[in-house]
Amino acid sequence: MKSITAGVLDIAYLEVGPAGGAPVVLLHGFPYDVQAYDTVAARLASAGRRCLIPYLRGYGATRFLAPQTLRSGEQAALGADLLAFLDALNIERAVLAGYDWGGRAACIVAALWPERVTGLVSCGIGYNIQNIANAGTPAVPETEHRLWYQYYLHGQRGHAGLTANRESFCRLLWQMWSPTWTFDEPTFDQTATSFANSDFVDVVTHSYRHRFALVDGDPAYQHIENRLAAKPLISVPTVVLEGADDGVNPPKSVDVGARQFTGPYRRQIVSGIGHNFPQESPDIFAEAVLSLPSSPV
Repeated sequence: MKSITAGVLDIAYLEVGPAGGAPVVLLHGFPYDVQAYDTVAARLASAGRRCLIPYLRGYGATRFLAPQTLRSGEQAALGADLLAFLDALNIERAVLAGYDWGGRAACIVAALWPERVTGLVSCGIGYNIQNIANAGTPAVPETEHRLWYQYYLHGQRGHAGLTANRESFCRLLWQMWSPTWTFDEPTFDQTATSFANSDFVDVVTHSYRHRFALVDGDPAYQHIENRLAAKPLISVPTVVLEGADDGVNPPKSVDVGARQFTGPYRRQIVSGIGHNFPQESPDIFAEAVLSLPSSPV
């Protein structure tokens, strides 16, 4: 475990692989943590890649530097954190790979700062940048019912419920989102320690409220949110991985997100895999990373 001051955070992260290897940043989602990449990182390291795996804001040992900083989980904050992480480690360019919240951070940096990204792996929703202006538009009921946890967290009851039941709440999401993944209790327990972060509940609830324009974001990131509202295209080489059994974002027959990518692009749907793609299918995830251009060593 290492840590580094980056932006408004002291970011805790794992580093696996040769220090001189081409850098890959592996980004976890909600409600997961860096353990999702244990096998992926080992395989990438054996191929000579330097893997950097940060705990997102509100998770694990990552901490805010100042008590007055808004515990925001908005998309712009996640992207700014990732950019600050690259800057703090003096990484000029890297492959970015992630899913869920981590995939969103990767997509944002790839879209707004493509000169810092040699390739992108995005799981589930390929173009994982939120269209907040349209957040109030209802989806079809089949989609709406899968978002119950987001609506639950919009109110004080959800905040209190996540505070009191964070482990059982997150375990339920693991089960619902990856119905074909048989994880054992030690695997869940190893990750669940990251939910004990004192900022976890505030960051999570802010994220699910902000994406529906129910609360204000951090003014420090408004300039980024303004750029994201224009739905910027992603020009870097990209692989989109989707689990056929994803219980929250099941693949659609038509790849509508493909139009947001202007560079080399490939989409792969994998049967028997749910939402936590890197932990459920580490070989395919690692292969996707290795298929992308890397920074020269």
